[in-house]
Amino acid sequence: MLRRDEQGMRGSVENLSLKQLPEGDVIVRVLYSGVNYKDGLASIPEGKIVRRYPFIPGIDLAGTVVHSDHPDYREGDSVLCTGYELGVSHEGGFSQYARVKGEWLFPLPQGLSLRDAMAIGTAGFTAALSIDGLLRNGLEQGQGPVLVTGATGGVGSFAVSILSQLGYEVTASTGKVSQTDWLLKLGAHKVISREEVVNEVSKGAISGERWAAVVDPVGGNQLSSILKCVKYGGSVAVSGMTGGGAFESTVFPFILRGISLLGIDSVYCPMTYRREIWSKLADIWKPASVLREGITEYGLMDLPEVLNTILQGGAVGRSVITLQ
Repeated sequence: MLRRDEQGMRGSVENLSLKQLPEGDVIVRVLYSGVNYKDGLASIPEGKIVRRYPFIPGIDLAGTVVHSDHPDYREGDSVLCTGYELGVSHEGGFSQYARVKGEWLFPLPQGLSLRDAMAIGTAGFTAALSIDGLLRNGLEQGQGPVLVTGATGGVGSFAVSILSQLGYEVTASTGKVSQTDWLLKLGAHKVISREEVVNEVSKGAISGERWAAVVDPVGGNQLSSILKCVKYGGSVAVSGMTGGGAFESTVFPFILRGISLLGIDSVYCPMTYRREIWSKLADIWKPASVLREGITEYGLMDLPEVLNTILQGGAVGRSVITLQ
């Protein structure tokens, strides 16, 4: 529980009754939740994520239905919830029980366990949305390397795993070159430093064609350099701002090379499209390498340390919180 008053912001584990949970027509016994960068921002005043206090954060949850007034769900159903401002304006998944709107839930896809689903969580879902956007924009095998920035993070590691599994040549960019061997295990063909992404770009409005496409959960000034190097007709899927929310560019990459800048939204993504992407994640896009190599499980009492690590840029792979 996050509280904020004249003494500042603080978090603690508290005992609540079901009556204290927010409005909703389904009560879920939460078994797992995932930790995302947005959860880290929610834990600090300057993050400007949480809109009221006291508040239970956690933008992902997976568990079983214990009570339902919604026609689509019955007691015992295994369900997921991501997006729809869960953990932002509505109490979230870092709790043993959550009451949510049934329209935000969807059944656990066949082929995934509840733990797998939260290992994927918003980060893996965002990676899959990014890749789907690139494919819809014409990305095909053999066009050249696909760059993944922030590759050791949640979105980045899942993007590396899925793209390599689909047969694409993946270049992983990271500020943690010590994790090179791990990224190669996930399926990256090449690992480069984030400095290389920027430093090998000319100072002009456009540079040499290098990337067939890009998955970028980092944003910030690095994006300015990336846009200069995308091949003709390529695209950049942007989903995050760990590197900052602003960047500078010119029109030249867009009008001389016809590239596309794709915005990726995982919060208000329509449910029909959401289910389509999750069905792929449970089947042909199931990110086997990162599920095998990149998941660390923690208890609720470990959460402050995990959140601090993700804010400091030290997270590698995905952290799953177990609430069993």
